[in-house]
Amino acid sequence: MTRRISWALLAILVLAQICYPLTTGATRAGLTVATVVLGWLLSVGHALLSRGPRVAAALVAVATGGGFAIEAIGVATGVPFGSYDYSGELGPKLAGVPLIIPLAWTWMAWPAWLAAVRLTGGSASRAGDSGATAGGGTSGTGRGGSAAGLWVRRIALATVGLAAWDLFLDPQMVAEGYWVWRDATPALPGLPGIPVSNYLGWLLFAVLMMSALRPLAGPAAEHTDRRDHPMVALYLWTYFSSILAHAVFLDLPASALWGAAGMSVTAVPLAVTLLRARRARDTRREDHQPYRPGVDATR
Repeated sequence: MTRRISWALLAILVLAQICYPLTTGATRAGLTVATVVLGWLLSVGHALLSRGPRVAAALVAVATGGGFAIEAIGVATGVPFGSYDYSGELGPKLAGVPLIIPLAWTWMAWPAWLAAVRLTGGSASRAGDSGATAGGGTSGTGRGGSAAGLWVRRIALATVGLAAWDLFLDPQMVAEGYWVWRDATPALPGLPGIPVSNYLGWLLFAVLMMSALRPLAGPAAEHTDRRDHPMVALYLWTYFSSILAHAVFLDLPASALWGAAGMSVTAVPLAVTLLRARRARDTRREDHQPYRPGVDATR
């Protein structure tokens, strides 16, 4: 049930994102709002159905509540992102912040966290695997290192996995006029109009968010399994589709390159881990197939 609902929401989300380059003006703004709402429903719904109300409540508190708080502070004071203002195209505002903005933080925070868990040995172990995960890592505090080291690696990957998304997001939204920076210097090469302080602010808030999520969510957030495949697919779809969209359809080649480099820290190892896990499953399946005299002998 969890996977069917998540896959269905993901399919609708993908369709909405495919339609984005085909629209303009108010239609595109409305589609942006709808996409963010779908993303929020997908991530929070998945957390609720796969891990229960505690994890979902923690995600909403940390990412949605925290996202609104940091954005309200940012709009009012310029800390930690820099001075900026939102236009009125993204719907109703509270304290100068469109209500969909904290939903966007939540949308990508959950798949980024699960990707980091998977990469740091959080896959559910099968009986007889002797503690080795399907992704080739180690679980717990054995060969994978100390508990503190595991925590640091997980937080770092989740932080970069989320914050690097803004290398795609901010150039795209600024190009549409959904928000504007009062002082956009210094900026990254090829990305005028957005100060470097914005990306540093994303890193700061992302590390705070990810550090708070695990204690509030409890041990259910420490492992991944088959139910999380839609979230992994969401993360990888966001990565590869954003590169394509920025490079080909949105005429934003610089952000395509920056985003590809930034998110690759988490996305590329995740893709490699999944491919290795698939090969391992295929090998085990072949090893357990019964020998067929007269058939297999001819191979």
